[in-house]
Amino acid sequence: MESLLSGLSQHGYSILFAMVFLESIGMPVPAALALLIAGGASARGSLYLPLAVGSALLAFVIGDTLMFLLGRYTGWWLLGALCRLSLNPESCILRAADSFYRRGRTVLLFAKFVPGINTMAAPLAGSMNMRFGQFFGLDFIGASVYVAAYLLVGFLFSDILGSITKNYEMFSRALSWVLLAAVAGYLGLQAWMWSKSRELRSVALVSPADAARAVSSEGAVIYDVRSHGYYDRKAVRVRGSTRLEPNALLNIEEHFPPGKQIYLYCTCVREATSARVAHHLAQKGVPVAVIKGGLRAWKKAGLPTEPVPAEEMTELPLFG
Repeated sequence: MESLLSGLSQHGYSILFAMVFLESIGMPVPAALALLIAGGASARGSLYLPLAVGSALLAFVIGDTLMFLLGRYTGWWLLGALCRLSLNPESCILRAADSFYRRGRTVLLFAKFVPGINTMAAPLAGSMNMRFGQFFGLDFIGASVYVAAYLLVGFLFSDILGSITKNYEMFSRALSWVLLAAVAGYLGLQAWMWSKSRELRSVALVSPADAARAVSSEGAVIYDVRSHGYYDRKAVRVRGSTRLEPNALLNIEEHFPPGKQIYLYCTCVREATSARVAHHLAQKGVPVAVIKGGLRAWKKAGLPTEPVPAEEMTELPLFG
């Protein structure tokens, strides 16, 4: 505890601010532990309690506001990412949005105490058009309760915290091994993902211009396989393209026009979704290729797009 307190006494407010801010934007940083230690440091005179409160609240305000704005402009993408592991991402997105719509205002008051919800509440509020003033007020109250609770516990039980962390060096060594194991696991995951991606490298890539020429001269067909679906009310797609749900590919090859070249596009990094779907279709004998750069490259090339038809949109519930 003394080692922690000495560090906090020198850089306490900046350390506290950084840890709280990083957690608020989704980083795996234990802000609660930082607040507990800051409370103990305040009890021992290493930190001034009002400044600790102010530092933590400022970090939450900045971080949550950034996440709210991120949700405002990319919330549909975020909902897709949240539900990526679901067996049915489309229904998962709708359930998540509906649940937050019905409980959103209350959720913001206690979200910071619930792992998983603490980071996602702010961008969900932004994506579902909650008024910023309403969000800010509720979020500030929730952040104030969270900060006060952990700082107060740390302040009142500073002696207990000291006894818990008296073997801090042993804890640090154990933590180092845990971090090494996490790094090893991360590297292993990256290696597995790299090996999986090798399977997709055989997928043919074409430029947007070549795909557009094939459509006009050969009657080729373009499919939109973006993983998030049509949730953004301003969504556009390649003109004349058709939606193909990438998570429902069972016997999908039967629905393609026979003898036609198929082109796929998405908005993922390295065309990940398009490549996955194309690999599946190629194994079924479908003549398929991926538009390199996806929708962004298509628009950058100045090729025509169109608004998504209203009947194909899936409207998410919005706060009034």
